[in-house]
Amino acid sequence: MSKYKRLLSNTVILGTGTFASKVLVFLLMPLYTSILTTEQFGVADILTQTANLLIPLASVGICDGMFRFVLDTGGAEDTEARKRIFSSGVLVLAVGGAATLGVVQILRAFEVFKGYILLVAAYVLCSNLHSAAANFIRAEGKTTMFAVQGIVNTVLTIALNVLFLVVFEMGTLGYVLSVVVADLCVTIGLFFAARLYRALSVRSVNKSTLKEMLKFSIPYIPTTMMWLITSASDRYIVTAYCGSAENGLYAAAYKLPTLLTLVCGVFIEAWQFSVVKDADESEREGFFSAVFKNYMGIIFMGASLIIAGSKIFTSILLADSYYESWQYVPVLVISTAFSALVSFLGSVYFLEKKSVMSMATSMAGAAINVILNFALIPKRGAMGAAVATLISYAAVYAIRAYDTKFYVRFKLHTPKVIINTTVLILQSVVMIGEIPYWKYVQVAIVAFMLVFNGKDIFMALRSVFRKIIKKS
Repeated sequence: MSKYKRLLSNTVILGTGTFASKVLVFLLMPLYTSILTTEQFGVADILTQTANLLIPLASVGICDGMFRFVLDTGGAEDTEARKRIFSSGVLVLAVGGAATLGVVQILRAFEVFKGYILLVAAYVLCSNLHSAAANFIRAEGKTTMFAVQGIVNTVLTIALNVLFLVVFEMGTLGYVLSVVVADLCVTIGLFFAARLYRALSVRSVNKSTLKEMLKFSIPYIPTTMMWLITSASDRYIVTAYCGSAENGLYAAAYKLPTLLTLVCGVFIEAWQFSVVKDADESEREGFFSAVFKNYMGIIFMGASLIIAGSKIFTSILLADSYYESWQYVPVLVISTAFSALVSFLGSVYFLEKKSVMSMATSMAGAAINVILNFALIPKRGAMGAAVATLISYAAVYAIRAYDTKFYVRFKLHTPKVIINTTVLILQSVVMIGEIPYWKYVQVAIVAFMLVFNGKDIFMALRSVFRKIIKKS
């Protein structure tokens, strides 16, 4: 029971911090969309997506390696080991940052990047340094500090957004620059608050440690890039065929499924810690099965709620000129739900250090996505992009569901996944088609999803809390 208690505790701590910060972002969406035109928002989205594609290249996946290898260290006696891991990782990021300055010069060939070359490079460097510092303290078990730094980062980003967009009227530049400055400030803050300078030393850079970390990390370069291609290639193709304005609508529509991504991200951060520290081999299958069942239920319930409220959320969170973007939300929500399930299965590869298989499955998804994007976007525009994303994530889920059973054989509750998916597709068709009495149908479907998935979650939580209270 202690492993469930720790997982629940870490999820609550991370969730409290993350939700508090992300809610602020959503509340300011009307401000962003009222100041930035759909074209400006589309350009800002292209800049950030390009930077996100370069981030794993510049870091060679070392941030994931730092987190995984620090988890394998123990108490105070492993201080030197953690020092070697952190110092070696920072060296890789320094070299990668310098290389990025040269690589981004290629972007000068594209008009959309004119005037933003150094901004993209700064975005990549600051994001990687922030990720390294945050992952290091999370691996050390400093969950509360990790949650707090996330809140600080978001508050800083919002404050700088308001300053750069409203006061200085910097448009696209201000929107992206706020993220860069916030990442840099939080990294400096962590360097002193968590005393990371004690773990940083040129003498601690170790060749063998670096070799082991890179062996684990390098396959995550294509893995991360493939996921980014899956989620970002449609933006480039939509821009090419339909223009920056429609990409701006599509990018805005992606903001609502982010609520689901948020739930997934919070849990996965806590889960990765638990699968290494608490998943004893003798109890591993039962642990994975029980957690996956409840995680899946929460994801599908959240997806149903967002689909039902897609029009309302869009009208509240976005400016009037972005309202028509709601039609893309239901399909993107289902694709995000499958993305969340894929992330859970990825934890099996993380536990077993099978980063090559993680890479192979994500490459398959990216290939399917790009092919479908070129097939569907010219005919269906942004809706074609949404459908392509959904199919590619569902395909990767199917591939990983088959492959991961060779490492950890746990119940995937496939009948329940199929029922949930079928209901969400039906709900989306009703919503987008606006069939007669669609509002009542939406209420009925949401009620069904809450009952169908909520019972097991309620029973599991009650069992955990009862045992905690009994022990107390």
